[in-house]
Amino acid sequence: MANPACDDYLCAMTKNRRLLLGAICLVLVSVGTALAATKVKTPAGTTQAPVADPGAAKPLGSDGAWTAYLAQNKAGKVCYLIGVPEKTDPAVKRRTVMAMVTHRTEDNVSNVVSFDAGYPLNESTDVIVELGPEKYPLFAKVDTAWARTSDLDKTIVTALAKEKQAIVKGTPKKGRATTDVYSLAGFSKALALIDKACDVKR
Repeated sequence: MANPACDDYLCAMTKNRRLLLGAICLVLVSVGTALAATKVKTPAGTTQAPVADPGAAKPLGSDGAWTAYLAQNKAGKVCYLIGVPEKTDPAVKRRTVMAMVTHRTEDNVSNVVSFDAGYPLNESTDVIVELGPEKYPLFAKVDTAWARTSDLDKTIVTALAKEKQAIVKGTPKKGRATTDVYSLAGFSKALALIDKACDVKR
């Protein structure tokens, strides 16, 4: 399926990814993460709006494979959580594989879901996230999968908080499809921390 045009929501949720991941690196450098190499993801044919650096990331707490962070400057807060899979498919050469949920007060967006595959995705094929009996299609851009609407983001976050595991199936530009499994133990606690930090109500 073709990528959607850049509407206000989609642009807002993607425009600050490189700066945000840079902030994460400042926190996680001790464990040798490679997140600084990740580029901003924006839909094809669009330009990236200038944004302010959210500043250094402050860890808010961890539970299981999930850690919550806060970055803040005069423009607003960026509250986000990061999770890493308990099982990854080594079918293709990969960089960092992770899931994120992000709130941004500057853009008034919340519950932005993304899954980094760690390899260049086939952008003509959806990434599928399985949560319990439900399957959610995300569009692929570079090495990351995104929800197409804010409603779908919120639906996925709600499911992540209720289910025990998430199964993410992606297709690289070259090679066979991969399957990654995330344990969701601890997700709800990390979500509550970023909700509180960015005043997101549920």
